[in-house]
Amino acid sequence: MTESSAPDAVALEIFRHLFTALAEEMGAALKRASFSPNIKERRDYSCALFSPQVAAVSLGDHMPVHLGAMPMSVEAAIAELGLLEPGDVACLNDPFKGGTHLPDITLISAVHASTGRLLGYVASRAHHSDVGGSTPGSMPLAREIFEEGIRIPPVRLYTAAGRNEDLWRMLLANVRTPEERGGDLDAQLAALHTGRTRLLEIAERRGIDETLAAMDALIGYADRLVEAGLHMIPDGRYEAEDAIQDDGFGSGPVPIRAALTIAGSKLTVDFAGTSPQVPGGVNAVAAITSSATRYVVRCVVEALLGEPLPAGGGSMTAVKLLLPEGSVVNAAPPASVAAGNVETSQRITDVLLQAFGVALPDLMPAMSQGTMNNTTVGGIDPRSGAPFAYYETVGGGMGAGPTGPGLSGVHCHMSNSLNTPIEALEHAYPYRVTEYGIRRGSGGKGRHRGGDGLRRDLMLLGPARVVLLTERRDAGPPGARGGEAGAPGENVLIHGGVEHHLPSKTTFSVEPGDVISIRSPGGGGWGSPDDSHHEDP
Repeated sequence: MTESSAPDAVALEIFRHLFTALAEEMGAALKRASFSPNIKERRDYSCALFSPQVAAVSLGDHMPVHLGAMPMSVEAAIAELGLLEPGDVACLNDPFKGGTHLPDITLISAVHASTGRLLGYVASRAHHSDVGGSTPGSMPLAREIFEEGIRIPPVRLYTAAGRNEDLWRMLLANVRTPEERGGDLDAQLAALHTGRTRLLEIAERRGIDETLAAMDALIGYADRLVEAGLHMIPDGRYEAEDAIQDDGFGSGPVPIRAALTIAGSKLTVDFAGTSPQVPGGVNAVAAITSSATRYVVRCVVEALLGEPLPAGGGSMTAVKLLLPEGSVVNAAPPASVAAGNVETSQRITDVLLQAFGVALPDLMPAMSQGTMNNTTVGGIDPRSGAPFAYYETVGGGMGAGPTGPGLSGVHCHMSNSLNTPIEALEHAYPYRVTEYGIRRGSGGKGRHRGGDGLRRDLMLLGPARVVLLTERRDAGPPGARGGEAGAPGENVLIHGGVEHHLPSKTTFSVEPGDVISIRSPGGGGWGSPDDSHHEDP
């Protein structure tokens, strides 16, 4: 980028909003066109714009666990397929080649101007409610990835000649709900079309050189902000440790350790001492650990500076990650990874927040619920005789912070989805929601109280298979600065009116009339509860 082509501050702010609106409109198009409640109602999707150099320019206000990992998906697609030509749409979900876990399918296309010049890449990622595997919903308790569903390396789903029909048929033949999967993939394609259209409009109105220069300038500006924020943290080494409760196969606790080294405006994050990968699916691939680190660094920097970073967050050139190979934060094939994306990502976030809390004790919050309370249910719908597969994460308590109490019943940190509305749930699936409300008093006490968890009870109208992947069931999320821990969560099967308490990770069959009760953890409290003059009501 030459100095003459660099946009001034006003123009850069205009471009910033244009690029942000592009990613948000992509998400709106995906949501409107999708078939499954998991995408349409819960908004378990993410959309992004990348520069020609595959740096994130704009990330929609979607799922942090998706967004921080998506650059690796684009890089993997280009590495495997070469440069994407006009009309090409790359498709992938392989966690060891740019993906996160198998239900997250990513579509990517390049955007070329009429002159043939590459303007960047647009990508959409969505969690599909079933991609095959040993149990409905494709989030099984598994010992290897081959049990978790169909594995898609970077492939061309579309070219200028049209859709690859052989590949399309192969994909849909390996899932339990092919019509819903096809509809959701088409919705992701609509999101790419929206992003491409808007980027071409921006380049036509503002000029190709100016548009590309603005991308570079926003990425560079975000990187400078990250360096400025890190420079505000005292130099030193700050360590923290937490653990995954178990892997569902007897391994646990599974420790995750992180050491932060601050040297001026540079940060090194070293996960040495973290557990080797385990048999169960709590293993996270490097993309997940990178995504969680990116999220935490961004939160800390924005809190220190008092202003948000550009929507792309920069390339994080100031941050260096050291990930032990073959560990639960950098798993190698054929490790099972379904829960690494949803549960281990949360614990990595917790560990990093606690480590930053050593350096910045008066700034960092208490721990939030630390789990996504993953619930998958599938079988044959007695109303239609057709297969169904349902996936949901359940909100819980947010950790309190130095400025106030935590929110109740929300998705925290790496999950930014919504709780499925009862009406949508009962319309789409053979369920009745028999109880849904706040677990009053489950948030940890403190000068500021942690948010409360939720209770959500689903009564099945037909036989089904259930998988639960949850955390913080033995002990609740820790408080901070003397605050108390939040209450742990509970998994309960109500059969014949009798409650049966379940492990944190389990698979089981249910009969009509059985009730699955998910009771999510509360958030930790912040500050001593003895400070009665400031305690929240």
